[in-house]
Amino acid sequence: ISTNALMEQLYLKYQQKPWTETLKLVHFCMDKPLRRPVSNPPDGPLPSCMEKIQRTLNAKSLFSVMNRLESLSKQKGLNSLVSPSGTACYITSDMFYIEVQLEKDGKVLDVKLAHLGEAPVVKMKNYDAFGKILEDLSNLYQIPGNSEMKTKGYLALQCLEKDLYSMSLLDRREDVNRVAEVLHGKVGHLVPRTGGTPMNIEFYISPYQVLEAELNPDSQVCGAKIVVTVEGTDILHKLPISPLIADCQAGEDGSPAFLSLTDELSMDLSACFLLKPHQPIPMSSSNIEEIQKLTGMFFQDYFRIQIAGLELVPLYELIVQSTLKEKCSEDLSTHNSCFFVSLPDCPKHCYFINKGSEKSDLAGALVSKIPFTHPKCVPGIIEVLRHQMAYNTLISSCVSEKHINEDDSELLYFEVAPQKNTSFSVSFLHPVKDNLACVIIDVITSREIQCRLHLNPEDPTLNSSDDFISRAVER
Repeated sequence: ISTNALMEQLYLKYQQKPWTETLKLVHFCMDKPLRRPVSNPPDGPLPSCMEKIQRTLNAKSLFSVMNRLESLSKQKGLNSLVSPSGTACYITSDMFYIEVQLEKDGKVLDVKLAHLGEAPVVKMKNYDAFGKILEDLSNLYQIPGNSEMKTKGYLALQCLEKDLYSMSLLDRREDVNRVAEVLHGKVGHLVPRTGGTPMNIEFYISPYQVLEAELNPDSQVCGAKIVVTVEGTDILHKLPISPLIADCQAGEDGSPAFLSLTDELSMDLSACFLLKPHQPIPMSSSNIEEIQKLTGMFFQDYFRIQIAGLELVPLYELIVQSTLKEKCSEDLSTHNSCFFVSLPDCPKHCYFINKGSEKSDLAGALVSKIPFTHPKCVPGIIEVLRHQMAYNTLISSCVSEKHINEDDSELLYFEVAPQKNTSFSVSFLHPVKDNLACVIIDVITSREIQCRLHLNPEDPTLNSSDDFISRAVER
């Protein structure tokens, strides 16, 4: 029988049946053959199709809301149970449960979440966010071993969170604003975990965003963020199962004093802590090595914890690719190296991005996860990330979605080329002579930049000192 004939027969068979019966049949077909452990959630075209159907329904009735909740639970590998009254849905695992209370018209009254041994907390009612929360909750307990081991992993995460919060209080003053906390705080601007939503650390805001925050105090600019979580590994690590900061008093160097990691305060677990950027960060090989020295962990040794790809490629290629992905809604070829940037009251700039080579000091990788085992590593990691973000921000400012010149107005041409470590050069035509001039920009830290202007000795000097250029770029 042909596909068209088969579809016609199916259409005729079911066109008289109400939509609710069709949904029940699809649910039955999903459940019947898939008698597999909940730790292996079903995947494939049928659940995906069911998800699209549920999204289309938009949960406008009690029946469709329950179906939506059951579908979300299955996708995340969790169990679900509807109460006898039909107005409550319980989503459960060995380590936590979620109770969703509904009205008879399908309106969500409240959502309660409780971890093992903890009091329930009321959660949000947005379905997309709710599905993300289910995923985050499941990820909290993806640690090899029995329920006791998973509970120990969750306890270790709680202890880490308490230490990070204590560190955030060390240098916090009453008059400090959020932007200053993001850029200068030991652990940035920290937002504690609520239920399944992981602890967030905002650690970098670009100069444009700082300016926006100054000009519009009511605007809530959002900088680069990382989440704090725990994940299973194939190797045992010694993790703290008690907070390691005895009090919130800093030592002489401003750093907190940590208790020794004794057998009473720690435990060997098949897990480690993770810092996960919201978006993968292009990082130079030198900064990757710096983080590995800080943590004592080499990313490529972990099977479940990896830098995306980990093959080193030209760093500028990654920066251009990430910038275009962020700035453009449509896919643009990352092979372009010529970009046009318009500035107010200024001729249009044309930037050539020299992506360099795969040499170790000019190469990098996209970092999506950073493993560590001790809270003392976090301030150092954040400083390295800030350093890299400041460098990336400067390079990405030369990248735009416009790679074709649409007008014949006067152009100023620049070539941006990587130098050693976190420095780069900007070459341009001397305003008076036909020779090239060059500025070497060295990003020493996220707060300090040095610039040096190089001219042909026979060319006239320019009315810009190295100090002036450095202050302008820093600003």
